[in-house]
Amino acid sequence: MGRGYGSVRGKKVLITGVHGLIGNIVYERLAERGCQVYGLARRRASSDRIPEEQLHRVPDERFCLADLTDLEAVQCAVNGKAVVIHMAADADGLSGWETIMPSNVVGTYHVFEASRRVGVGRVILASSIQVSFGYQDTEPYQALFEARYEDVRGTILPVTHRDPPRPPNLYAASKVWGEALAHVYAQQVGMSCLCVRIGWVVADDVPPNQVAITQWCSQRDIAQLIQRCVAAPEDLRFDIFYGVSDNPYLWVDLEHARAVLGYVPEDRAPDPS
Repeated sequence: MGRGYGSVRGKKVLITGVHGLIGNIVYERLAERGCQVYGLARRRASSDRIPEEQLHRVPDERFCLADLTDLEAVQCAVNGKAVVIHMAADADGLSGWETIMPSNVVGTYHVFEASRRVGVGRVILASSIQVSFGYQDTEPYQALFEARYEDVRGTILPVTHRDPPRPPNLYAASKVWGEALAHVYAQQVGMSCLCVRIGWVVADDVPPNQVAITQWCSQRDIAQLIQRCVAAPEDLRFDIFYGVSDNPYLWVDLEHARAVLGYVPEDRAPDPS
């Protein structure tokens, strides 16, 4: 099951966007398992997706208050870390290019470049399942996105990491940019760069509607998958994995993550009602 699932205990790991929902979930998981976890955020308060009282605080000596547009600050934060988990981003792109460009484009470049400069061994990029949302213009994926489950017949051919990305919006396009950067730094620098196309993770940890059951990822499943990326063999140079739970009508591939990392989801969305 996978190439090996080593221990994360003692590893120095920095999480950007540590006050966001997923970043904070991953912080708690890794800290509980003995990682030396550090956090970076541009504000001390929690994001809008996580109640302040549920925020897991990073000790002051392991917290960096910085904006990703400041390359020198990012370089200071990643210095001495074995792994950087890049979670920080404009999460929805509702404000358009004005927020996507500094957060998701410039900021992501700064994380990779700063990591290269100081010799970080691995960067784990939080990509998004949205890079594949463009497949919804063909069946059977269109039926899934419209929650017409009664119209789905036969076996669903899952979209894999080898299929071309089809981003439907600027946010998803910025994640394709991040994956492309990961490939550049893996190929030209030799840094290990792993990309996780994260599904729909929500604060109350249940799919919010009928469409979401095919895209949902539980909190413990995304935490498990990221932990497995942290612990993966050092010679895993570049790869892309989908981060969803073992849902009904699954339309993205999980076998690759199982084969390479040993990822086996513990949770499953309910069947459509």
